[in-house]
Amino acid sequence: MAAAGPSVFLLMVNGQVESAQFPEYDDLYCKYCFVYGQDWAPTAGLEEGISQITSKSQDARRALVWNFPIDVTFKSTNPYGWPQIVLSVYGPDVFGNDVVRGYGAVHVPLSPGRHKKTIPMFVPESTSKLQKFTSWFMGRRPEYTDPKVVAQGEGREGGNTEAAISKAAWIYLPAWLTLSFCPQ
Repeated sequence: MAAAGPSVFLLMVNGQVESAQFPEYDDLYCKYCFVYGQDWAPTAGLEEGISQITSKSQDARRALVWNFPIDVTFKSTNPYGWPQIVLSVYGPDVFGNDVVRGYGAVHVPLSPGRHKKTIPMFVPESTSKLQKFTSWFMGRRPEYTDPKVVAQGEGREGGNTEAAISKAAWIYLPAWLTLSFCPQ
């Protein structure tokens, strides 16, 4: 009799990046990617994506609505390293350059069913006055070269990781992003 190989389980993630509230900004787009442990592997769907540019709605909420679909399936042999979705929101600055307007991350829900997650957004901020002046003068705000660092707990203190541009503090914004998960 042949020895049985390790058993796997599948995690199907279906949902959408619904909308966001960024009171100070308009004409934003969203990028997403997944961060997961070494025993996890995507088997179907897209691990990352980029949405269309959206403008604020004309109603009282003034929401930025994307309704950007997410559909990916993972397989794993154990739950360690459960997938997280990392969201980055970008938009134009006064010079017309695309700059980061917010980062956020959340774990994929553990239980099946409909879930709605509201994710607080933040941006890295230069800690020295010289760096703040230089970023203002050059029109480039601090941002992560790899947004996946947002989902990692180690090395984020003060933002001084290799993935960060210079030393940065975390500035939480009066902004949030709504993400919904729904079964097929």
